[in-house]
Amino acid sequence: MPTLNRRRWLTAAALAPVAGAVIARAADVASTPPAPSPRESIQARYLPNVVLRTQDDKEVRFYDDLIRDKIVTINFIYSTCADGTCPLITANLVQVQRLLDRHVGRDIFMYSITLNPRHDTPKVLKRYARAYGVRPGWEFLTGQPDDIEFLRRKLRFTDVDPAIDKDPSRHSGNVRYGNEPLMQWAMCQGQATPKYIADSILWVVPKPA
Repeated sequence: MPTLNRRRWLTAAALAPVAGAVIARAADVASTPPAPSPRESIQARYLPNVVLRTQDDKEVRFYDDLIRDKIVTINFIYSTCADGTCPLITANLVQVQRLLDRHVGRDIFMYSITLNPRHDTPKVLKRYARAYGVRPGWEFLTGQPDDIEFLRRKLRFTDVDPAIDKDPSRHSGNVRYGNEPLMQWAMCQGQATPKYIADSILWVVPKPA
């Protein structure tokens, strides 16, 4: 009997480190956070939650309030554009908004973000939107200069040539559009025909079954 007890004790002693290792690994697995989903990865990399202000001087967070669970269009503007590109694109997008009709503000939300937040206050942007006859469902946004620049880079409204990228007269005239929950994103030229832009945006709107 003593021999049997001694054997059992030796067996238990031999298995103890193994059991301890298994328990430790299980604890590590339990404490390791799950890997982010593809949607979470896209948000973390490209859609920062910076604070912005609308033309109505309402504070919003870029991802939580403007992008999450929505179909959106995004472009960057100057209210006083040196080369006249912004007025042309804004007028073009007004036609796009009319073509999209009741989709805007219900299924599709349009955002224009200033590249000159020191000048383009909410009051300036509201006057700018009124001058072009912008309808509800299209927000004009400003914010802190560092946040605007961070957002511009995250959204890839940049040029590979640093000299061009720093030149205000040569900023991107593109429009980015996307379906955030479905992770469908694309970009088109803001001076394309309004029908082409509208059709491109509708490509990310789910069709009725």
